Amino acid sequence: MYTINENYLKLQGSYLFSEIAKRVAAYKEAHPEADVIRLGIGDVTQPIAPAIIEALHKAVDEMGTPEGFRGYGPEQGYEFLRQAIVKNDYLARGCDISPEEIFVSDGAKCDVGNIQEIFGTDNTVAVCDPVYPVYVDTNVMAGRTGQFNPVTGGFDKLIYMPCTAENGFSPKLPEQAPDLIYLCFPNNPTGAAIRKDALQAWVDYANKNGSVILYDAAYEAYISEEGVPHSIYECEGARGCAIEMHSFSKNAGFTGLRLGYTVIPKDLVCNGTSLHSLWERRHGTRYNGAPYIVQRAGEAVYSEAGKAQLRKQVAYYMENARMIRDGLAQAGFTAYGGVNAPYIWLKTPEGMTSWDFFDRLLNEVQVVGTPGSGFGASGEGYFRLTAFGTHENTREAIKRIGRL
Repeated sequence: MYTINENYLKLQGSYLFSEIAKRVAAYKEAHPEADVIRLGIGDVTQPIAPAIIEALHKAVDEMGTPEGFRGYGPEQGYEFLRQAIVKNDYLARGCDISPEEIFVSDGAKCDVGNIQEIFGTDNTVAVCDPVYPVYVDTNVMAGRTGQFNPVTGGFDKLIYMPCTAENGFSPKLPEQAPDLIYLCFPNNPTGAAIRKDALQAWVDYANKNGSVILYDAAYEAYISEEGVPHSIYECEGARGCAIEMHSFSKNAGFTGLRLGYTVIPKDLVCNGTSLHSLWERRHGTRYNGAPYIVQRAGEAVYSEAGKAQLRKQVAYYMENARMIRDGLAQAGFTAYGGVNAPYIWLKTPEGMTSWDFFDRLLNEVQVVGTPGSGFGASGEGYFRLTAFGTHENTREAIKRIGRL
């Protein structure tokens, strides 16, 4: 008789964004005439940039010829893309990363969820609170946590690092040293960034305690302030303690194309075993690479035309962030983020839970956001709005919220 992975039974209800989708669908069914503006899920809205479209067309044409056809690609990704990544994302920033240390994939979300598979289930895990749910859920599924604790609002055996207004939404170094530390900066959902000296402290802490930092840099393209690192490898000693994951979804609009990459330096060794070799073996077994045509599109992201066009797209979304921040301030809300990230983290009205506020926005002004409690216990009393809308619906959404 087969059995199931009972760790899945520890998960609470449906995935956060699935629950949001269900509530919005129910509202739309009851009010088919309603003009609902969605500022909840972090999906981009601007079309793929022209330089990237050109590269896609060219690659598709190549695939239709005997000379240009490609079947299965290299397990770590095509050399042309890995070289472009190293040149632009690392060498240009003074980071010592080689193409052999890059693993191209079909998206950072997959890598973020799968990377934990190369670690033992007895490892202790630390996450920021609030946090992107995938970090927590995948470790619950793997059996690294206890049961969900309704009193604390979290899972037993998981180390939660509160990120609040009092600490600038940047966690303190844990007193109990974890084995695996998840960090995401610029942060989803709070929109907070981390200064280089603060990130260096995390690298020093990890090296001292034998921890590994799993660093999610999906939003680095939105950094606008000096002194905020784009990569953890800008910090001294990070090669010996950090794995970094990147996405093409937010900086280049690849949410529908799917492309990302993970960096595992060859310096990362546990009891004589290379983590690079473990991920290489896992990556090759499941082949979660991206198709040739998508990798050619990724290469175009780093072309001069591609970089110029994408700077305009990032600026477009950050203008939305500015409109949201200014509009919320005028409406009397306290809000954070939106300077180095496309997310605004607002405080809900006194006495109102984050799901109460979600329902009020949906029912009274037909605006959809993301309840902060869906990101963890410290997210209660907060609410996330995304800048990934159009200028027109962003202006309208803020106008409606101002009427509350």
